Amino acid sequence: MEYIAEPFKIKSVEPLKILSREERERRIREEGYNLFNLRAEYVYIDLMTDSGTGAMSQRQWAAMMTGDEAYAGAQSYLRLRETCRNIFGYAFFQPVHQGRAAEKVFLPILLSEGKFSVSNTFFDTTRAHVELAGAEAIDCAVPEAMDTETPYPFKGNMDIERLKAVIAEHGAQNIGAIVMTVTNNSAGGQPVSMQNLRDTAAVAKKHNIPLVLDAARYAENAYFIKTREDGYADKSIREIAREMFSYADAFLMSAKKDGLVNMGGLIGVKEDALLIQTVKERVIPLEGFITYGGLAGRDLDALAVGLEEALEEDYLRYRVGQAQYLGEKLREAGVPVQYPVGGHAVFVDAGNMLSHIPYDRFPGHALAVELYKEAGIRCCEIGSFMLGRDPKTGQQLKSMFEFTRLAIPRRVYTQAHLDQVANALININARKHTLPGYRITDEPPVLRHFTARLEPVR
Repeated sequence: MEYIAEPFKIKSVEPLKILSREERERRIREEGYNLFNLRAEYVYIDLMTDSGTGAMSQRQWAAMMTGDEAYAGAQSYLRLRETCRNIFGYAFFQPVHQGRAAEKVFLPILLSEGKFSVSNTFFDTTRAHVELAGAEAIDCAVPEAMDTETPYPFKGNMDIERLKAVIAEHGAQNIGAIVMTVTNNSAGGQPVSMQNLRDTAAVAKKHNIPLVLDAARYAENAYFIKTREDGYADKSIREIAREMFSYADAFLMSAKKDGLVNMGGLIGVKEDALLIQTVKERVIPLEGFITYGGLAGRDLDALAVGLEEALEEDYLRYRVGQAQYLGEKLREAGVPVQYPVGGHAVFVDAGNMLSHIPYDRFPGHALAVELYKEAGIRCCEIGSFMLGRDPKTGQQLKSMFEFTRLAIPRRVYTQAHLDQVANALININARKHTLPGYRITDEPPVLRHFTARLEPVR
């Protein structure tokens, strides 16, 4: 695939240092083979996450200089609110300091002990906040998502028949929320079709269940709808996004993705006055006053600009094109990936590539550690290590996928960097049978993958 050139030029640079292989092996061993524990200065190319790791534009930096740092009623908040109204069309918007703060504030309003929440697939912090609220998280990904090799345009979709069965089994009154993640990160950054959103909304409305968008990568999802779904080729990204949000009752957003900022999040409520009031009441003790929500005024202004820039089609073509370029290079060399490639990352099918490593020895994590040893590239596992243990039995859960995620920061790395990543993985693939699995030596009870320590085991 031809690389899509950057629709911008570079104005500021950050130097990178490459450690020797011996030094990399020592550093990762000292940190309990957990890539989250590594200092950033020990990393050459950092693909751990696309959350808050992007580069802001000159317009965003200029907007920060106009930040109004008033505690209440700041102009920065009013500018952000107006931008949100123009894009999303909701009645109420609440800034918070990041996506998991939005989950912490919002999800306990709908969920409690004995309740269930259903999603096309929950990501890690969303699942954790569902469980911390006392509810049970249920994933309903479409069967096509499980086949990483066969192309399907919308592998992020909700399995509608499975959703209906879950509601019938547990009772609509016990389903606190249906959460649609766009794009579906855990399934490989895969998009959700507009038709699937419509169908999910119809089920939610029939049973009077709130439909909530986990909208961190909504602009990327809108781009996939434009390029893959019949009837949308001539619509603008903004028009498609507006329709997407029209089917939901509320949304949660980590603005560190398609908000193009390094810190920030949003809660949006379409029209429910009681829900709006409850969000306000919870935000004040948890995040700060409602017109700043844990953010500085300058951050609010940078977000207002970033939300607009993320809707630019030239940017999205380049953004999605980077992941597609890397994914095609790997596929051509025989490295298995979730295909077609998603919007923000390439998901290597480590369960397939490292078939000699069982799920409870975490093949996705094993590949991530080896990639750091090989070339100083940091990424993360999306699989059984991240999924964790059954909260009732303590037994290790088996993930639908054993992925190694190569998440590409926005407007940061060049074609040469991506070629380095591809070459390193191709080298590892040639000796894949020599890689060990890993076992956990120390772990916390919640979101363990961030701080656990491990050791190799053969």
